[in-house]
Parts: sequence; structure tokens; C-alpha cells
Amino acid sequence: MAQRIALFSHKGGVSKTTTTFHVGWMLASKGHRVVLVDADPQCNLTGLVLGFKGENAFEKFYQTESDRNIRAGLTPAFESQPRAIEAVECVPVNECEGLFLLPGHIRLAEYEVTLGIAQELSGSIQTLQNLPGALPYLLDVTAEKHSADFVLVDMNPSLSSINQNLLMTSDFFTVPASPDYFSVMAVESLSTVLPRWHAWSKRAKSNPILQSATYPYPDKNPKFLGTIIQRYRPRKGSPTEGFQKWIDTLNERVATQFVPTLAPLKMLLPQTTYKQVPGLLPHFCLAQIADFNTLIAKSQEHQTPVFALTNAQLGHVGTVLAEDQRKRQEFYRVFEELVEHITVLTDDANGI
Repeated sequence: MAQRIALFSHKGGVSKTTTTFHVGWMLASKGHRVVLVDADPQCNLTGLVLGFKGENAFEKFYQTESDRNIRAGLTPAFESQPRAIEAVECVPVNECEGLFLLPGHIRLAEYEVTLGIAQELSGSIQTLQNLPGALPYLLDVTAEKHSADFVLVDMNPSLSSINQNLLMTSDFFTVPASPDYFSVMAVESLSTVLPRWHAWSKRAKSNPILQSATYPYPDKNPKFLGTIIQRYRPRKGSPTEGFQKWIDTLNERVATQFVPTLAPLKMLLPQTTYKQVPGLLPHFCLAQIADFNTLIAKSQEHQTPVFALTNAQLGHVGTVLAEDQRKRQEFYRVFEELVEHITVLTDDANGI
């Protein structure tokens, strides 16, 4: 069964979408089959992968491929249709074999309130009992259809009922962050939020109504892989002093507040598993990724990660091309190492 990893923070602007795309591409380039899930109604991942620029491109896609999105996959459950949820035919990502996109839909947000009511009432109303398990069921059958090894879920920056459901029914999660005050606040906030979400999920897993539903609520308890700190300016290969201050603060909050909150909830891997990744403890930082600067525009233009851009796509010559090539190689090394860390942690977790 595919390993599902949620990339979650309710702080916006921390490159969740970009990271999901880059990590998924790198995993696929290493021989894994990967489904990218755009669970954000903003649909930034969908636009990035498919190269959509403007609403007209989205409109054409939804008209011609009306069943190929996350909302359409959930419709049978959320609109009480007399048919079962079926796997979505994902969109193959160009130039990357084994990588697929489950497109998002802005109207996914319409299911937010209904799911929230269902989760608060724990399925006590018969017409709502199938909803808490519908989303994880859709992702499971879609992953199975595409023989996926990994499912990466790009989530919107909110504490919504959909995000609660996605996170608590995943196998693992990571917290992207940027070196600033608001990311520190987000980590502190999650230290309060996740225990509440865990308590709700625990009740749902033991609720006989939800367990006997058409789509039973799954018995999952997600494990924290670590943070991914990104979008800082480097100087001589290291973050500048101002950014390093916030990186140190983030690492300290994770180690002394966030991780101790997760421990009694059993939302951590064993220490021996984390120790398989050199340097991960005690701060649980999977990677530090500098700002892409001008390379991000090229990445978006060609729907290709910065580390996979060709010389022609970089579009420069001489010393400028040489500098782009150096940066490209550095980002390749960073994401290759990040993916190695993820695969080591998730592989070792299978033996728990």
C-alpha cells in the first residue's frame, strides 16, 4: 500500500506546493511511483503541473475532463449519489515517468462545512456517517489504481475540517516552514491544535457507526517526519545571520515544544528510526532549502523542478549559465538528500 505523506502548515507562503512538486519528481526519478494530490482549493499545484495560466485554461480542463479531480471523486459520498466512490484517473506529469497528479478543484471547499458537521457529530446522522472515511478511501483507491508507492498531499494553509481529516488519516506528515516569526507561531499553534485533532481521530476510530460505514474511518495515526525549512537567502553557502536566527528559533521550538507534544500521542517514529538519518536529531529538520530566486520563474514556465531544468530551459549563456548550472546542481543535491531521508524514515517505519 502507498505511503501517504501530508505536507501541512497553516502558515501560508512556506512553499508547500513547490516542495510537493519537487519531492514528488525526485521520488519518481528514483524509480518510485508517486501521486501528487492537490487538496488546496486554490489549485496552485494543479496550475503548476499542468502549466495553466489563467482561469480559461482551468475552465477548459474541467469541461473536458470533468471526472479527473478530487472533488468529482468525492461527489458520490458528499452528494448522496447511488454509486460508489471510484479511483480517479490521474494526469501523468509530462517528462517524468511514474509521476501523476490528482487535480484540485476550487469547489472542494463546498464540502468543508458538511465534513465538519459529520466529524463533530461522529456520524450520528445516517446520511453523514460515510463522509469522514470518504476522503482517505478515495486517496487509497486512486493510489492503488496507479500502483503508487507514495502519495504526497498538498494542503491549504488553514485549520479546516478537510485538513484535519487529511492529516489524521495520513501515514506521515512534514511541516514546511520559512525562517520567520509567523512560522515559529505556526509551530507553537500546532502544538495546541494537533492534540485536539488526535483526540477527535481516536474517538472516530472507536466509533462503531463510523467503522460500519460504507467508507470506514481508517485506523491511522500519522508520524512526524520532520520540518523542511526553506526560502532563505544564503551567503557563502549558509543562511545570512538574520535568517539563521529564525532557523535556530524554529529548531528550538520544534525540539522543546512541538516534539514533546507529539510524543504522548504516539505521533513520532522511534528514536532509532530518526537516528538512521545523520544530523536529524534533536531538531527534526529534514532539509534547509535556499530561495530559488530567478530559477523559480523558469521552473514554473517549463513545469519542471529547478533541479531538472535543461540548459536550453535555463536560457542563458556564458557565466550566467555557469552560475545557473551550479545552483541547479546544488538544488539537485539538496532534494536528493531530502528524498533519501524520507525513504529511509518511511521504509524503517514499515517495520514498526
